[in-house]
Parts: sequence; structure tokens; C-alpha cells
Amino acid sequence: MQNAKLIGPINLRRGASRRCRGMNREANHVVHLELHTGDLGRACEFYARVCGWRPERIAAAGRTYLALEMGNGLGGGVVECETHHALWLPYVEVPEISGATERARDLGAAVLLGPREGPAGWRSVVAAPAGGEIAFWQPKCYKK
Repeated sequence: MQNAKLIGPINLRRGASRRCRGMNREANHVVHLELHTGDLGRACEFYARVCGWRPERIAAAGRTYLALEMGNGLGGGVVECETHHALWLPYVEVPEISGATERARDLGAAVLLGPREGPAGWRSVVAAPAGGEIAFWQPKCYKK
């Protein structure tokens, strides 16, 4: 997570998230996968050749982000950061970012990134007590 400039799960082709378009669901779903890597070029080339995921640079709020269309409505992205081991970070859509982050903390997670606002919504990142990291994502359509 260090030095990653995260914009958030933005997919210009699909527009608003499922929840914002009125889809009712009981469980919170993964809406975005983001690869954190120390070698952006090599990672993009690999996934383009193996999976057909072509990176597309998009601009939002004065920053750029390398987006990936992963198929079946799942968006993704790639960020280069100082990491010795690349990892995929799933973004799970939640109706209230602060509540989801605090609930995770109460269940033993370490908060790696407290709730932060980006151009399309809010995000936080936690490390689960048994391993693994997860990002919570609240699109701006949820905020009252």
C-alpha cells in the first residue's frame, strides 16, 4: 500500500455502481480488483497477453489511473508502488465506509488506510487478522 496513489474503482464505460443503479442485494460484492505492483509495465504486458486485459489510462481529479476491463462487468486497475510482492486488492462496495471500517477493526483487522475521499467515492483498506487485505468502497451516490 505504501506510496500507491489510489483514485478508487472508476469505470467510465459502466458508469455508476450496481447499488447506485438500483440493484438490490443482500451481500456486499467485489466491484473492483486493483493490482499493486513494483513493475507496472511488466505486469500490464503480462495480463494483456495472458488474459486480454488492455490497460487504459483515465484521468480523474487531476490524477491518472490505469484501468482494466476484466469482463463480466468487473473493473480493475493497476498501480505501481513500492512493494516486494505484488498483490491483488479487492474492493467491496459498502453503503457506509466508516461503519464498515470500524466493524472490521472491532473484529480484529488492522486499518491500513482510514476512510479517504476520492473523486468517485470513499475508500479504506484493512488487513484481516488471519491474513489478506481488503478495501471498502462507498460510491458518492451513497453519501447523504
